[in-house]
Amino acid sequence: MHARYPDFRLGKVLATSFTATLTERRGDAVERIPVPQRLVDWLVVSGLAVESCTTAQLELAWELRESIHATLTAAAIQDALPESAVQVINDRSVQGRAAALLTPEGHRQWRLSSASCVEDALGVIAADAISILAGERDGKLALCASPTCQAAFFDTSQSRTRRWCDMNTCGNRQKKARFNANQRKSPRSAT
Repeated sequence: MHARYPDFRLGKVLATSFTATLTERRGDAVERIPVPQRLVDWLVVSGLAVESCTTAQLELAWELRESIHATLTAAAIQDALPESAVQVINDRSVQGRAAALLTPEGHRQWRLSSASCVEDALGVIAADAISILAGERDGKLALCASPTCQAAFFDTSQSRTRRWCDMNTCGNRQKKARFNANQRKSPRSAT
């Protein structure tokens, strides 16, 4: 991976991990796939290995990412899904020609139609978003409680009460801020 770019936030859910390639949307936004090669890197670590990506394919990926984010956010707040975003997700899903394969270990693996077919990888991501939005998966859509993040995430915790998209970033940041605020409120006793 390229050290000059911020780390990826990888989760267990493909579609929400993909939307996390743009973070801090309500603060100082952090673009984690600013160039085509960075999208290749993300796809590789996400099990959708491609060899190359063009600027046009990166733009398709950004459009899909923002469409997934818009629909997941709308669904999380029980609002109507934006029609234009739904259309982009459907278009990417239809254009992909990836095949699901079962590994000897019993895991699903994706085979893309060619080593450089970003469209196939985007189709897999779009299909994952569709399965979440259609209610086919066990979990609950939620929005991160961080005021600067507000990312949509898929809560699969047993209680379905998760508050943060990622405890290691947003959750810790908020807990640290709350701790520091409490420290300022209660002056330490002099010993």
